[in-house]
Amino acid sequence: MIPTTYPTREEIARLTARMLLEIKAVNFNTEEPYTLASGLPSPSYIDCRKLISYPRIRSTLMDFLAITIMRDAGFEAFDNIAGGETAGIPFAALVAERMGLPMTYVRKKPKGYGKNARIEGEMTESQRVLLVEDLTTDGGSKLSFVDAIRDTGATCAHTAVIFYYGIFPETEKTLGDHGVALHHLCTWWDVLAEAKEQGSFSEETLAEVESFLRAPRTWQKSRMN
Repeated sequence: MIPTTYPTREEIARLTARMLLEIKAVNFNTEEPYTLASGLPSPSYIDCRKLISYPRIRSTLMDFLAITIMRDAGFEAFDNIAGGETAGIPFAALVAERMGLPMTYVRKKPKGYGKNARIEGEMTESQRVLLVEDLTTDGGSKLSFVDAIRDTGATCAHTAVIFYYGIFPETEKTLGDHGVALHHLCTWWDVLAEAKEQGSFSEETLAEVESFLRAPRTWQKSRMN
């Protein structure tokens, strides 16, 4: 069902951060930093995949995502909702259900047999496709999915995520230069603010995490020496 209530962006961001903290999808470790997909260290890590196991939170966040997409992009802006393999698939299905639209998914690479397809499901030429993922860091991983969608003759000018790091200034430019607008529910800054409000972590940990968020590349370089 299409949501009919519209919380403010600020309230959506605060509540999303609160839910991520509640299910311990947010992880801070300043002593033994996590390794990101890029191979670089980080004192913070978020696991949005955990959301699928919490029905009340999952449902609320998918309402929030549908609302954000329609408010930002338009109520009749899309013909197809595509999830990126693998984390984006369940969220794309849930958003498609709410918006009453077909759902497809995009493989990271051709499956190597049969039709060697990257698109699973029915996607047709000239359809306006929304790419849904769990999160984005610097935006780079989205470009391959977008290109695979466009190779079908469909268009893809928007991507929606639950969580956007919000600390790498090149992200929106990377996507924008590729003709893609980014929509999201919350960022690390929202999570940090809520963590401080709740006292979820020690002051020392939060201070170190904040130093990373303010200058991530500098922090990473210092930890790699």
